[in-house]
Amino acid sequence: MKEKEITVVKAGGRTEAFNPLKLENSLLRAGATIDMSKDILLHIEQELTDGMSTSKIFKHAFFLLEKMQRPAAVRYSLRRAILELGPSGFPFEDFVAQILKEKGFETLTGQMVLGSCVEHEMDVIAWNENKLIMAEAKFHNQLGIKSDLKVALYVKARFDDLKGMKYLYGTERFVDEGWLVTNTKFTSTAIHYGECQNLKLIGWNYPETGNLQDMIQDSGLHPITCLTSLSSAQKHILLKREIVMCKSLKDDPTILRSLGFNTLKIDRIIEEINLL
Repeated sequence: MKEKEITVVKAGGRTEAFNPLKLENSLLRAGATIDMSKDILLHIEQELTDGMSTSKIFKHAFFLLEKMQRPAAVRYSLRRAILELGPSGFPFEDFVAQILKEKGFETLTGQMVLGSCVEHEMDVIAWNENKLIMAEAKFHNQLGIKSDLKVALYVKARFDDLKGMKYLYGTERFVDEGWLVTNTKFTSTAIHYGECQNLKLIGWNYPETGNLQDMIQDSGLHPITCLTSLSSAQKHILLKREIVMCKSLKDDPTILRSLGFNTLKIDRIIEEINLL
C-alpha cells in the first residue's frame, strides 16, 4: 500500500507535497555536508506532520544545523535575515547599494532623477567607467509575497521615461541598465514580461545565476541580521543607526562596545562574522 503523502503549508498559504530533496539541497547550499543534511532530513521526516508549515520545518532544520555547524546555520538563515532588514525597506536599498559597491561601483541611494517627462526617486544608482545602473528595490517582509506584473510594468514605465536622458555620473551618459531587485520572488508573468522587455529582474533565486543570493555570497557581505550572537533588540538598535553590514562591526568593534558588550562578547561576535 502506498504511503500517504505529507502536505506542507508554504509562506503564502499554498499547500504542496513535502519534497525532501528541496530541504536537503537548501542545507547543502548553506554549507552542510552530505552526511549532515541526510541526518537532519531523517530527523525532520520522523517528526513531520500533515499540514506543518515550511516555516516550522525551517526553524527545526536550522536548530539542528546550528548544533552541528554554526557557520552553515548562519548561511542557511540568510534569506530570513534579509526579511529582518525591514520594516521600512530603507536598509534593503542600502544593502543592495553596498553589494554593488563591493563589485566596484560607486553608488547613491534615494536620488531624485529627472526623466523626459517627470522626476523619479531612484532607490539605487550605481556606476563605474563602463556602466550606469538605476535600480528599484522592492522589499517584502514575508516570504510568500511576490513582485508581480503590475510592479514590473510600473518600473519599466519609469525606466522608459529615464532612457532618453543623459546623466552626469562619473561622465555624461545614458542609463545602460534598469534593474528591479526584490528579496523574495517574482510571479511567472512578471518574469516573462521582464525577459520580453529587457528589464533586468533580480530576485532571491532568479535568474538561475547572478540572483540576489549569488550576489550576497559572491560579495562576502552579510547583513547583521544573520548573526545568532545578537538579539533581535540589539539588531534593531544597529539598523536604526543605519549599521547594516557585518563588515561594519568587524571594521569598527567599538560599535559593539557602545551597546555595552564586554570584550568576551565582542570577540564571540567577531568570530562569528569571520566564520561567514
